Amino acid sequence: MASLKKGKRFDERAFDEYRKAEVTTGVINTAEGSALARIGRTQVLVGVKIGMATPFADRPDEGIFMTNSELLPLASPTFEPGPPSEQSIELARVVDRGIRSAEVIDTKKLFVEEGKVLSVFVDIYVLDHLGNLTDTAALAAIAALKTTNMPKVENGKIIYKESVGRLEIGALPVCASFIKVGNNWLVDPLLEEEDAAETSLTIATTEKHVCAVQKRQGFMSSAEFLSNVDIAFKRGKELRSLVADL
Repeated sequence: MASLKKGKRFDERAFDEYRKAEVTTGVINTAEGSALARIGRTQVLVGVKIGMATPFADRPDEGIFMTNSELLPLASPTFEPGPPSEQSIELARVVDRGIRSAEVIDTKKLFVEEGKVLSVFVDIYVLDHLGNLTDTAALAAIAALKTTNMPKVENGKIIYKESVGRLEIGALPVCASFIKVGNNWLVDPLLEEEDAAETSLTIATTEKHVCAVQKRQGFMSSAEFLSNVDIAFKRGKELRSLVADL
């Protein structure tokens, strides 16, 4: 912590610099879409499943979109088996909020017939936690959605062996996460840096706008927030380049 307050990161990166990021798609054969994202040594796997469902009563002509996350015990000594933890629930909510707010999926296009709609489930699995789960999970999620193959629907039933093309995507939201230690803001924090955080912030952006913000603790000025927004757009462009041509 002392070194962070003096302006030096554990891995000697610049304050606004990401670790190496990469994406691999098509890693789960039984899913309609899947991706493995790595930021540094943090790894998150995402699978997308398409199903048939009954629409919500207040949205009878809209399909269903849901995000879940699982923190596998092998990924970190701090993860334990059992019901979803607060960290797991928050991770799913932040990724979900970015996708919903960016209007990535037009749920009305998932309508099949009265009483039947398609459901899109995004399942997040944390494989290795070395810091910055949110950005890694968000990157894997948008890559998996972008490469999701839509199964054929005939007579109100899904024919999984036949595809009608890819899921239509309206935007490419990604997340940029920051922590503050002393007077310094750090993007893409390592696990050790997260432990020293006095303030934590995640900004989800599309190519054109901020679509979601999550602040977990601490305080910041408007000038600090706007500075981080600028960095989020800059680094977001770099992350989006990994999925733009998938």
